[in-house]
Amino acid sequence: MKTSRRKIAASVAGVATLALLATGCAASGSSDGGDGGKVTLSITTFGTMGVDANYKKYMEENPNVTIEATNLEGGGAARDDAYAKIAAGTGLSDIVAIEEGWLGTIAEVSDSFVDLRDYGIEDEKDTWLDWKYAQGTDADGRVIGAGLDIGPQGLCYRGDLFEAAGLPSERTAVADYFGGEDATWDRFFEVGQEYKDKSGKAFYHSPRFFWNSFVNQQEEGYYKKDGETLNIEDNDVLKDQFVKIVDAEKAGLGAGLPGWDVGPEAKEGKYAVYMCPSWMLGIVQGYYDEGTTDSGWDFADVLPGGSANWGGAFLGVSESSEHKKEAAKLALWLAAPEQQAASFELAGPYPSTVEGQKLVADTKSAFFNDAPIGEIFAARSEGVIAQVKGPEDSNIQDNVFGPIFDRVSQGEITDGETAWKEAMKLLDQIVG
Repeated sequence: MKTSRRKIAASVAGVATLALLATGCAASGSSDGGDGGKVTLSITTFGTMGVDANYKKYMEENPNVTIEATNLEGGGAARDDAYAKIAAGTGLSDIVAIEEGWLGTIAEVSDSFVDLRDYGIEDEKDTWLDWKYAQGTDADGRVIGAGLDIGPQGLCYRGDLFEAAGLPSERTAVADYFGGEDATWDRFFEVGQEYKDKSGKAFYHSPRFFWNSFVNQQEEGYYKKDGETLNIEDNDVLKDQFVKIVDAEKAGLGAGLPGWDVGPEAKEGKYAVYMCPSWMLGIVQGYYDEGTTDSGWDFADVLPGGSANWGGAFLGVSESSEHKKEAAKLALWLAAPEQQAASFELAGPYPSTVEGQKLVADTKSAFFNDAPIGEIFAARSEGVIAQVKGPEDSNIQDNVFGPIFDRVSQGEITDGETAWKEAMKLLDQIVG
């Protein structure tokens, strides 16, 4: 454990000391009760998880509980926040949302979180998809995270822009145009080139998303199945796709935009597609005014290369919590099928529970042109590989390949071989 804590401390070396002092000087939660008295529980989440309405419902049903919620901008910010507080040894919220990509690192310091088996999760084990429950379990069999959502992927696209370019725009026709069940990445880039030639516009906003989708489709991603051995440098499958993406950038298919915060460009029609894991629907929708139904966005049951899971969160209860029992009760309630279904209806994160998926089977999205998102995500979940995520998985995604693809997007690197070599240098510097 000591070695792992030093690794986490090194990972957050760039986090401001002031931030550590500000967040780490107080114990998590509140000492104002418990055992039937009034309790204040703190929870830290990230992105568009759709849990806000569930907080309100829980407090109405449990009037002695007050929930103090912090929602960070994204999974990367949540990762850095959690790492900093674990390294400091204090400051974690009572409940912490943990993203799949950095769960491997958390598992190495799993004694920072309670074993949810002590609070009854094992009695509800069959509620979750087998692989999701297993992901939240550490090497010693301790369950440190209650599964919230999974991230099956489909294609978000601008139907109005497709139609203007002379491409199919109806979602079934779009799926067929990309190849349907036999859709390939080569075909995806062909359609992208066709769209650019006909419209004069970029096809997508950033290569980061397509790279992440491809990596998540593989039986082994950045790590071998043992979760410890890196699987990148001599991996011809990853390298070949990397070079293809660089070639697509050189051909002008990308808009040269960052991975996130691209709402204005979405509204202006500067790009036409997103790779959309379920939680991405809420992000795209968040670019527009509440209640918008004429954005032009639609959602198709297709993904180049086949099924893939990208992301998904867990709720862990910190060992430092002064109200472990109450926090575990809230965490398990938030992760129950009914609450997962409510979150999906609000923001799109697809349930990781069997019953939760049944509850949302008929859900449609007015924002995405009344797309049957419940039905589509059920289809996109079939064939998903439960990929093992190693301890530096999220770090590699965000801080190795992310910056290299940004440099490619900005025209700093135009050759695939050169870009790969630069990525391997960065990998060695950051991961070693």
